Amino acid sequence: MAKPLPVVKTDSRPLWKRLLLRRLKFLVVVAAVLGVGFGGVYLFAPQLLVKADYARLAMAAHLEKHSVQAGDTNWTYYEGGQGPTIVLLHGFAARKEVWLESAKEMTNHFHVIIPDLPGWGESSRLTDGNYNIDAQAARLDAFFSTLNMKGFMLVGHSMGGAIAGVYAAEHPERIASLVLMDSLGLTFKENDFAREALAGKDPFIFDDRASFEKANELAFLHPQNVPGRVADVFIKENQNDRAFIERTFNQLRDKSQSLALDPLIGKLTMPVLGVWCHDDKIIDVSALETLRNGLKSSPSISATVLNGCNHMPMMERPTETAQILTGFAIAH
Repeated sequence: MAKPLPVVKTDSRPLWKRLLLRRLKFLVVVAAVLGVGFGGVYLFAPQLLVKADYARLAMAAHLEKHSVQAGDTNWTYYEGGQGPTIVLLHGFAARKEVWLESAKEMTNHFHVIIPDLPGWGESSRLTDGNYNIDAQAARLDAFFSTLNMKGFMLVGHSMGGAIAGVYAAEHPERIASLVLMDSLGLTFKENDFAREALAGKDPFIFDDRASFEKANELAFLHPQNVPGRVADVFIKENQNDRAFIERTFNQLRDKSQSLALDPLIGKLTMPVLGVWCHDDKIIDVSALETLRNGLKSSPSISATVLNGCNHMPMMERPTETAQILTGFAIAH
């Protein structure tokens, strides 16, 4: 007797539904592989995630990375956008990437340049070089001369503000307008940070996640939620730069540096804008009053106080910061 033929089961579902299910299964497999890969990178090479995030932010801001030798420094900087030029300088123990969120709002209408100041970030550093305010202002002149820059708005934050102010006083022919943001270099009401700095305690030194979080709390009104392994990347960088950070911090504690702008602001002949966070725990907002009272030669004096931020307005209030800067640039 012949054996019955096996029953062949057929899929009665429509073709589009079968294809869709296959694609969904494929995507699930891809997502699983990517998840495992991301987890591995996070655990074993978190610095790659930091670099990838910087690249993502720079791309979103339409900025490209360049480098140029100017004076004794190989400068690394972002550049992008078309229109009047705006130069953004970062502060102490920071780097050019702190400006990326704000720059995203600016490059549609302005040509934006954001350098790593000499010794910081990806720009080169001399082992025994001097990196105080005056030395950095001199290096900045070499950078601008090499790029043949003139007639631009110069913006400096914190230490970068002191450098920008000193540079503007020494080279007014290059600067169309100046913005000092939560800037070092001006007399302000003494706070806990100033007392600790005068005593020689550097709050920008950290060796573990707890001290990293404490440094964040000093600079941000709402401290960033940084994943542990990513925080480890910044801790490692801080440890590698420890000698440079300590040496530069001690240089800036000297009154000739910490109050570098006090004797110079009366000589500023370009429009000047002061921008401060109301709750700045590092450079108290009272410094803004010193700036306004001292500007005797400026044809236009403006001041803006931001709420909801501490010492890093470009990161805590990036859109508002960009609007303030672009508004001042358009007006001048």
